[in-house]
Amino acid sequence: MAPARALPGSLPAAIPATEPPTGQIGPNAVVRIAEAVAARFGAGATARLFLAAGLSRHLTAPPSRMVDETEVIRLHAELRAMFGLEAARELSREAGRLTAGYLLAHRIPKPMRILLPKLPARLASRILLVAVSRHAWTFAGSGHFTATPGRPVRLRIRDCPLCRGAESDEPLCEFYSATFEHLYRALVHPAATGRQTACQASGAPACEFEIRW
Repeated sequence: MAPARALPGSLPAAIPATEPPTGQIGPNAVVRIAEAVAARFGAGATARLFLAAGLSRHLTAPPSRMVDETEVIRLHAELRAMFGLEAARELSREAGRLTAGYLLAHRIPKPMRILLPKLPARLASRILLVAVSRHAWTFAGSGHFTATPGRPVRLRIRDCPLCRGAESDEPLCEFYSATFEHLYRALVHPAATGRQTACQASGAPACEFEIRW
């Protein structure tokens, strides 16, 4: 993420992603899942998961560049199939937390990490949302991301890759909600919480998330 230059007063009510769909997703959606599964269930279970998803090569040589979104879709589907929905949701949340930690350490410029927590939370949130929206193509793939500032902050991914083709009575995209939550805790407000409020897997037109503090 790069620091946003737009002033809050110039932002629209809803902030659309500015990059075109790519059909690719950043490697965190693969690498952090491997780390979360290995930490809880061990290397053997991780190897079985990646074998079932046809992604064993990503354990031998973890990706450092964008990966095809179909690989991410397969991996998260196999995660649910192998470990069950409840455990998969917990693993996805842990992977999201790890992703936020990686982004804070390696992708968010230091001046932004220092400045945002010092600003009023509402202002910091609006600036962060601009940066997230500009880079949404790195996590939403060919899905369509929009962000609406306010309290709560509302985030929306239409044609969300993590649950694409799945059916469930419960939301499946904890990876995103945890990533957003921990970025907000570090950069906007330490008591921020994120949750998924709608999921395409349950018949909603898009996956939706709220962040409150």
